[in-house]
Amino acid sequence: MNKRICLITPPSIFLLDERVFMTLGILKVAAVLERAGVEVEMLDLSGVENYEEVVRDHVRGGSVTCYGLTATTPQMPAATKVYRAIRALNPSARIILGGPHVTLIHAAYKFEQKRGATGRATTAFRLLEDMYDVLVVGDGEIAIFDALGDRPPKLVDGDDPKSELFLTNQKLTELPFPARHLIDVDSYQYTIDGVRALSMIAQLGCPFGCGFCGGRMSPFLRRIRMRTSENIVQEMVQLYKTYGVTGFMLYDDELNVNPKIVELMELIAKAQRDLGVEFRLRGFIKAELFTDQQAEAMYKAGFRWILVGFESGHERILTNIQKKASQADNTRAMDIARRHNLKVKALMSVGHPGESEETVRATRDWLLEVKPADFDATVITTYPGTPYFDEAVETKPGVWTYTYAKTGDRLHSIEVDYREVAEYYKGVPGEYTSYVYTDHLSAKELVQQRDWLEAGVREKLGIPYNAGAPAVRYEHSMGQGVIPANILRSTAMAGLKAV
Repeated sequence: MNKRICLITPPSIFLLDERVFMTLGILKVAAVLERAGVEVEMLDLSGVENYEEVVRDHVRGGSVTCYGLTATTPQMPAATKVYRAIRALNPSARIILGGPHVTLIHAAYKFEQKRGATGRATTAFRLLEDMYDVLVVGDGEIAIFDALGDRPPKLVDGDDPKSELFLTNQKLTELPFPARHLIDVDSYQYTIDGVRALSMIAQLGCPFGCGFCGGRMSPFLRRIRMRTSENIVQEMVQLYKTYGVTGFMLYDDELNVNPKIVELMELIAKAQRDLGVEFRLRGFIKAELFTDQQAEAMYKAGFRWILVGFESGHERILTNIQKKASQADNTRAMDIARRHNLKVKALMSVGHPGESEETVRATRDWLLEVKPADFDATVITTYPGTPYFDEAVETKPGVWTYTYAKTGDRLHSIEVDYREVAEYYKGVPGEYTSYVYTDHLSAKELVQQRDWLEAGVREKLGIPYNAGAPAVRYEHSMGQGVIPANILRSTAMAGLKAV
């Protein structure tokens, strides 16, 4: 087995500021390797403009023969350039690809195989097989050892719940904390209510089936895996003692899918009393699961803000998304938060099946009615691993159409090569790109409607633009999962996990 490896986090050139939240999944893999006696080099290219040059210098100056890359879908164009830089200088090096993109592509590929179809997921998976020496899908913490073996398989499947590579609650709790010491922690800048903060992943997986969200066919992202409340608090205390931070961004997909959320909040509050400090926390919740008891406990633990993926203010769009939360549920969640002095950042998205000027107007009207303290609005993208991608069929060359059977509403997406094209899920107002359209709105019109929605709501509610707050832009999305609304809320889980 290789006893030395260089792990690489590609840049995320689609973000305004890449030094906000570090990629934790690859740091967890690094921690497991270090514990096993493997020498780990970490090449964190986040925010590095001349990253290809940096990679070439590293390859020339080192003796590593094995490289492991992680990548979300929007990172794939940069990951491809990193791969080529390594391969050009070290043709015999073993290059491993893990992370959300390959995991989601593989899940979509398996779905096509079950249907007896050969579609864009199959094509995308074969292209990855042709490029990389080893593909690691799903949980990477144990799977990495198979990838480092003397005769590794082409595919190491950590996305199979029946496999020993798939993390259970117990295994997740027993893992070492992410090896943050391998990167420049101080270069990552994020604050919550004016105090410096670091990100954490307390639990894995989201059981819901939202059409825009990545990993709905991947057990790695669909099945909830939870650490004990005590273990989560131990990591929080370690971060406080090691780095002096008192702010914590919990990048779990939905904190309150954890039935022990109140217990966890009480333990966090107790830890602060024991340490004689006051923490500030921030995280995501699911609207229809939110209760007064949860809100009260969260405030006592240090939450002053919560983030909620409401997505739309129109009932039919919520149905088409399969959100499982009605407009009434969303309004009730806003009322609960207000009762307990929790500010809400409403996460909204445009471009779902059936989207029209009417439905976008309904979203604007609902936001003006409930008056969130802040909000975010994105144009949806159809990344691999989302039902919008996995269940679409090619209706004309280069155009794939998803139809929600219960209403017949459709969403059309333009095919891209994810290895080469950065399908931007977030941007600066006036610079958005849409790769989707509906029967009612063209791609260009969706962008115009998104801009109109944001401008109108910000003006009416007096909410300033967040151009100077890049961290806020990242919050809406790593859900691939991160990383569109679909790329971080579905990989907070994924984008921050696996090799």
